Amino acid sequence: MGALRICIERAVGWPLARCPHPDPPPLAGEGALSARPDPMLSNLLLLVDAPELALQLLVDGLLVGAVYCLPAYGMALVWGVMNVINVAQGEFVMLGGYVALYLFMHGVHPLFGVPVAAVLLFAVGWLVYRAVIVRIIDRDLFVSILATFGISIFLQQAANQAFSADVQSIDAGLGSTYLMGGTIVVANIKLVAVAAAALLALALYLFLKGSRLGQAIRATAQNPRAARILGIDTDRVYATTFALNAAICGAAGALVVQIWVIHPYIGLPYTVRSFMIVVVAGLGNIPAVIASGLSLGAAEQFAGFLLGAEYQAAFVFSLLVVILVWRNAMLARQRKYLR
Repeated sequence: MGALRICIERAVGWPLARCPHPDPPPLAGEGALSARPDPMLSNLLLLVDAPELALQLLVDGLLVGAVYCLPAYGMALVWGVMNVINVAQGEFVMLGGYVALYLFMHGVHPLFGVPVAAVLLFAVGWLVYRAVIVRIIDRDLFVSILATFGISIFLQQAANQAFSADVQSIDAGLGSTYLMGGTIVVANIKLVAVAAAALLALALYLFLKGSRLGQAIRATAQNPRAARILGIDTDRVYATTFALNAAICGAAGALVVQIWVIHPYIGLPYTVRSFMIVVVAGLGNIPAVIASGLSLGAAEQFAGFLLGAEYQAAFVFSLLVVILVWRNAMLARQRKYLR
């Protein structure tokens, strides 16, 4: 640890943690300018000096990643069954948050808003499918991206008109849990979110494995034409799948508004995160979705600390580009293509 600290201090240019002055000493040499430490290296040095801070970031990142898994479940389901990439995924999360916020403003505890948001967003997803998605099922994948992007813009503007563009949040009043003598602080609402994500993952797995509708969804995902020949109502399967995706996103949004904030334009980062998780994990692989979501949450927390909160979203988008390039290169070796 000491050797690592020395290397970082040499890169920074001065011993940041031990300097009593607000400004660093000047560099040696004639006419040299004052050397100011690089913020990223300074933050890295802070992590070296305080490993408990790194543990705090890791715990927060894993808990945050559990929330990211929820909309990723839904995107993997819709993409795998319907071959539709839903660009409006984050907007469903945003609507779920506003449902919980509306109920909270009328005296309902925000945790009760989670199932209500899921039920209402199930209905919204069903209506969206009947109005738009049913017309693009057999079309090219690019058409589905354009159509759902239009849905995304419509939902953003509708939420802006209904709720204004103000940033809003909810205090669930659940307090915090202190671990390791108070070194690690965990908001209890994040623990609730982890439990909700685990329960939803288990419920989704049991539903797809055990129920007749779940078996019909799996059969349609494997071969929709054969499923229709065998008497499965694939239109009903598609509608249920899309509505179930919206319900999962609604539950996620009701948790998001209690952990962070929401506003009408918050959806895009959640869509990007969901897409990234699904690309890494693959379709129909819930354990891989969980692992990818937790990893993304941890990486994003460390990136936000090292680079600054203003660059956290940029890190997510940059990571998406890297993952797409990497996946495309791996598939090119196998003479396949990303679809």
